[in-house]
Amino acid sequence: MKVLVTPTSFGKPQNAAARELLGKYFDEIVYNDLGVPLKGDEIIERLQGCDAYIAGVDYITADVIEKMPESVKVISRYGAGVDRVDLEACKKKGILVTNTPGANATAVCELAFSLMLCAARNIPKLHMAVEKGEWPRNEGIELAGKRLGIIGMGAIGKKLAVRAKAFEMEVSAYDPYFDEVFAEKNGIERCDLDELLKKADVVSLHVPLTPATKHMISKERIAEMKQGAIIINTARGGLIDEAAAAEALKAGKLGGMGLDAFEEEPLLESPLKGLPRVVFTPHTGAHTGEAVSNMGMMSVQNAIDCVLGNPCRYILK
Repeated sequence: MKVLVTPTSFGKPQNAAARELLGKYFDEIVYNDLGVPLKGDEIIERLQGCDAYIAGVDYITADVIEKMPESVKVISRYGAGVDRVDLEACKKKGILVTNTPGANATAVCELAFSLMLCAARNIPKLHMAVEKGEWPRNEGIELAGKRLGIIGMGAIGKKLAVRAKAFEMEVSAYDPYFDEVFAEKNGIERCDLDELLKKADVVSLHVPLTPATKHMISKERIAEMKQGAIIINTARGGLIDEAAAAEALKAGKLGGMGLDAFEEEPLLESPLKGLPRVVFTPHTGAHTGEAVSNMGMMSVQNAIDCVLGNPCRYILK
C-alpha cells in the first residue's frame, strides 16, 4: 500500500512513533517535498497510486478531489479543522475523511491564553523596547474580574474556560451545541452570539470556518462590542473582517488583538500590521511537541483503520 503524507511537522522527532507505525502498514510513503501546504496539481501528482492521504492544511478543493486517483480511500486530516477539505465532494467520490479532534486542544488553548496576556499587557512591544535600551511606562489591564466571551465551546473552548476561571475571570460562552452540564459545573454563562459580543471584555474564537462563520466578527458586530475589548483568534483567519478590525483599533474601539490565524497566510500585507496592542503568531497553535505527537498517531491510525476497513470513530459524516 502507498500513502501521501503532507503535514510539514510530520518529520519532527515527536512523530517518530507515528512514522514507525506508518511503515508497518504502508510499503511506500510519499512525503511533502515542497515544505508548504499543497494546492491543485501539486496534490494530484503526489497522490498517484496512493491508498491514503494524511493531509496537513492543504487546499483540498472540489476540483482536486474530482481528479484524485480512484485508489484513494481516505483523507486523514492531521488536525481537527477540515475547512480546506470539500466534504461534499469527498462524499460524492466515496472518499472517507477523518480528523484528530482534541489532539491539539491544550496547545491551542494555552496559546490563546498567552495571546490574551500579551495583548492585555502589550508584552511583545515592551520586550522590543527594552531590547533597544528603552524603559517605557505602559499601562495595561488585568484579566482578573474581566469577562471572557468564548465563541465555540468545544475541546479548546472548554479548556480555555477552566483556565480563565482560575484567573478569576467571568466566563460567557456561545455554541449552537452548548454543553449545559459542563457550563453548570464550571460556572459558565450561556449567551447568544450578539449578547456575548456586547458584554465581553475579551472575545476568543474557537469555531471552524464555514460560509456561515466567515466574517462573523464583522464591522457591525465590532461596533456593538465593549469599548476597549480584545479579540483573540487561534482558529481560522476568515472569521474576522480584518480591515474592519484595523479601523476599530485605530479608532480606539478595540483595545487589542491576539492573532494566530489570518485571511491570507503567510501574513505578508495586512492593515493590522504596525498597530499597537496587536500580537501575531504564525498559525502555531498546534505546534507543541505533545500536540504534534498526538496528531501524528491519531492521523496515522485513522488512515490505517479506514484502508483496512476497521472501525474508526473519527470518520466525518
